[in-house]
Amino acid sequence: MYEDSVYRILELIDGMLDSIGVIQTRTTHIESANDFLLSPDNMFVLDGVCMKLIFIGESVKTIDRLSKGNLFPLFPSIPWRDIMKLRDVIAHHYFKIDADIVFSTIKEDLLPLEVALIEMKGYLQENDGF
Repeated sequence: MYEDSVYRILELIDGMLDSIGVIQTRTTHIESANDFLLSPDNMFVLDGVCMKLIFIGESVKTIDRLSKGNLFPLFPSIPWRDIMKLRDVIAHHYFKIDADIVFSTIKEDLLPLEVALIEMKGYLQENDGF
């Protein structure tokens, strides 16, 4: 039987996986960072991606707190602190958002994060927690 914190962590992982899927689906037509800036529709896509990245970053912070810092060291290939920092920049310094960083995050970082989250979910389910 899971503790309440493990249920919450599993919910957050599912939410992050959903967010990654939405980002990937909505950005299939984006081929460069400049594409975000070429039209109002693409600017809207950038705004939506940023909201999903805020959710992912906030979820990472919550999981770290719920696991008392014990879960992320088991998955060291992901720069968890950088994810939290990106969330803070987007949420608190929106005018500093760099389309190049968002594009790079989408193209280089989301797939490894998705893989790690799937592995983390499996680990939690197999071990009844952490």
